[in-house]
Amino acid sequence: MNVINSVPAIEFESPEKIAKVQLHELQKLLRYTQANSPFYQLLFKNSGIDALQIDSFQAFSRIPFTSKDELARFPDDFLCVPKSEIADFTTTSGTLGNPVTVCLTANDVDRLAYNEAISMLKAGCSSDDIFQLATTMDKRFMAGLAYCEGVRKLNAGLIRVGASAPSLQWDSIQRFEPTVLIAIPSFVLALIDFAKKNGINIRKSSLKKLIAIGQPVRDKELNLNVIGQRIQDEWGLEIYSTYASTEMGCAFTECEAGAGGHLNPDLLYLEMIDEAGNLVGDGETGEVVITTLGIEGMPLLRYRTGDLATIYQSPCSCGRTTPRLGPIIGRKQQMIKFKGTTVHPSSIVPILDANKEFGMYLIELVTDELGLDGINIIYPEEEVSTEKAIEITVGIGEAIKVRPDFKRMPKDELRKMVLDPSSRKPIKILDNRKNILSTL
Repeated sequence: MNVINSVPAIEFESPEKIAKVQLHELQKLLRYTQANSPFYQLLFKNSGIDALQIDSFQAFSRIPFTSKDELARFPDDFLCVPKSEIADFTTTSGTLGNPVTVCLTANDVDRLAYNEAISMLKAGCSSDDIFQLATTMDKRFMAGLAYCEGVRKLNAGLIRVGASAPSLQWDSIQRFEPTVLIAIPSFVLALIDFAKKNGINIRKSSLKKLIAIGQPVRDKELNLNVIGQRIQDEWGLEIYSTYASTEMGCAFTECEAGAGGHLNPDLLYLEMIDEAGNLVGDGETGEVVITTLGIEGMPLLRYRTGDLATIYQSPCSCGRTTPRLGPIIGRKQQMIKFKGTTVHPSSIVPILDANKEFGMYLIELVTDELGLDGINIIYPEEEVSTEKAIEITVGIGEAIKVRPDFKRMPKDELRKMVLDPSSRKPIKILDNRKNILSTL
């Protein structure tokens, strides 16, 4: 296996040079999909587009967007190779409906490893590090595979603990002395709480860095949010935020500047669009639209992720000239109008995750008697009194400018809703609005 020990030079090239390389890669992709993708062959035909004649970004932008619904409904039509050439079958978590299938060839898996290796290098990691991987590799989950392969590509050490109990996590930390932890931020809080209860001095642990996955650790201003600040204050870890999705097979990872996750321009072409489908400018918020470069199995053109983030296009202090994305502030399908204010329910999650007094909750989206959107925070009644629920809910209201309602229910009943056996991860937002069928 080819070991990666340095970041690609393209990350530091001029925007003009990066654009030239990306246009060349887009043209290769268009030739490939025109020849091999039943879905895009039909899309080009129905749209009157000759993919082989596209010679500019402006011409490329005339290709219709691809939706998550299309990928979910017609997965085989996106395949560009026979199924006999698929090395790994993965699916998304299904947080916005039915899971989406993504198939990878052996070369796609190697591309995934390359992405993670250069992403880890952005975070200041090297072959001298030992990584503790606290995320699952089963349940058709791409992330666990990606990080495992990436550490191997970096030629570093790996401890595959998975999503195990805090006791086993700490046993591995003390036994093998890892230097980098790859984990969901809210799970890191559970490790902190376990250490406190069991007399473990976390400040003396071997861990120095956290690569935070699955949840934001920064706010819209790129400052550490409640979870990120608590991890830094109590453990002192260097925190590197990431954003990725199964469909893109790629990650936006922060450098030491902590000023947004960098695009890997040799792996992904990025567009950030407003409601009308127009590109947004530097420092503006838009929907993340991706085109995958170098993928064999199921390449995607102008794929709308539904994720909303802010784009930063000015050069970073680290010297990279690539665009950066701020934290995902929500998903278009999640965005609701609550008491006259636009609210992303996902912005409530870090506030609740940072609360030390209970370990389970559910954000329920409902339709009230007037047909308007509403938000209930459901707490376990054994752990959260009415008075405490009011206190927490008031704090949420101060943070998001409008105060949600709350409910309390028996913990066992709440657990059945949160820990759905069919879901790969705990359900934190449940959409019970009328005529809305997505579980977030």
